[in-house]
Amino acid sequence: MRAFISGHQAVSATDFVELALGTPLELWLGVEGESEMERAARMDAARDILADNPGFPDRVSRVAAEAIEAFAPEIFNVIALSARRPVRRRQNRGGVAA
Repeated sequence: MRAFISGHQAVSATDFVELALGTPLELWLGVEGESEMERAARMDAARDILADNPGFPDRVSRVAAEAIEAFAPEIFNVIALSARRPVRRRQNRGGVAA
């Protein structure tokens, strides 16, 4: 089965994320061994994208949450802590206090 998003074929999880965001992940994460000049150019491009798309951080957060929920649902299994927990008290076992 093939998956196409807006006419582009997604063959890996990275492809799905890049197509959902509309940008390559390397733009945000960088690449190993990039020079200072390459890093500066990448950061300039990222700033331009954020300036042109003020809703982009919200979209990224939504995509990340959906991916986590799909691939690691146990992360969202949170147990609420009771406001009133029993206090465990230490008992003196015959030792000398300092």
